[in-house]
Amino acid sequence: MQDTSRRIIELVRRIPRGRVAAYGQIAVMAGMPNGARQVARLLHACSRPHRLPWHRVINASGGISLPAASGGALQRALLEKEGVVFLRGKVNLRRYAWRPTLAE
Repeated sequence: MQDTSRRIIELVRRIPRGRVAAYGQIAVMAGMPNGARQVARLLHACSRPHRLPWHRVINASGGISLPAASGGALQRALLEKEGVVFLRGKVNLRRYAWRPTLAE
């Protein structure tokens, strides 16, 4: 596995319950400023084998990118179970965005 993939996996593992991160945010933190799609592909391929909290990664506008029938409904249900609230189909990023600190 590439170093970039490892960094993405470790970052996604650090997102706490009840918080979300955007694909682009994870990409930037992993050193790939234009790698949001790569993050999405990696999550699709590696979430199950690596037991990643894939549901905590959403798009930059606070929405779920997956169609409801292809995992989007499950993603929303998992986030709501963690206390994340949706208004008009979006997460309030000011309230629920993961903002890691140096201590994390």
